[in-house]
Amino acid sequence: MTKRFVFVLLIVSLTNMLVFSQKNLTHEVYFDTDKYDIPPTEESRLLLFISSLNEVEIKSIAIFGFCDDVGAPSYNLKLSQQRANAIKTTFSENEISEDLITHVDGKGEILLKIIEEKNINKIRGLNRKVEIIVNPNPPILPEKVEEIPKVVEQKKDVPKQIKGKLKAGDKIIFENILFKTGYATVSPESKKNLESIAKALVERDDIYFTIQGHVCCTQFSRDAVDRKTKKRNLSEARAKYIYEYFAKKGVNKKRMRYMGMRRKFPLGGDPKYDRRVEILITYVADEN
Repeated sequence: MTKRFVFVLLIVSLTNMLVFSQKNLTHEVYFDTDKYDIPPTEESRLLLFISSLNEVEIKSIAIFGFCDDVGAPSYNLKLSQQRANAIKTTFSENEISEDLITHVDGKGEILLKIIEEKNINKIRGLNRKVEIIVNPNPPILPEKVEEIPKVVEQKKDVPKQIKGKLKAGDKIIFENILFKTGYATVSPESKKNLESIAKALVERDDIYFTIQGHVCCTQFSRDAVDRKTKKRNLSEARAKYIYEYFAKKGVNKKRMRYMGMRRKFPLGGDPKYDRRVEILITYVADEN
């Protein structure tokens, strides 16, 4: 089997496990002696685990750090907390809302594991770790009750907004353009909507605008990491993706610029709507 096939098979297996199991989902990250930086191999495993959570409705996440039995208790307690904090940071950088993380605790040292292993250093290596426990929401089962009409929130028609009356300073949120968690590419169901927006912008050639990219979920200044490039510029990468898409569809580049807004303006609702782009109208020719 090729490495690519094995990787895809592992992704599918993990996703199926997470979707159909209602038990807590767990993952362990192992650290080098006296270190709280995540080793490259462990980081790859962790990112794979985070990717597999994309289709899971998460209720809460608990993160617990541990050390081996070497070192003073106070030192081990501090180091275990640093390890837990490192995992929390990685979750946040990959657009997992910090609001979901209920525990980030360093537990200090733990006793040697009782396993069939004579090498004490290997046993200690198993104790230098962080345990991650993801508690998913249970599925909502259909109930046989009398149907009550629901008020459905209508998304704003972006092409219609573009064709309407606009002035400098107006902002249009692309509510139906959703991005994959941790990536600058849009979800497949968003492509048709994006094409309609591009067409409206080609026709409305009197407006100039800035494409602003955003990431979710916690409000602080650092940008998220683009999983494809490993660069901490995901909000800018999303804006650039839309910019290049519009250019390919015929929108004059002179009318556009793009910039990343990082995490400065979360909407406060479903995290998927924070993974967004919007345009800020900077100039309308008819106004002058």
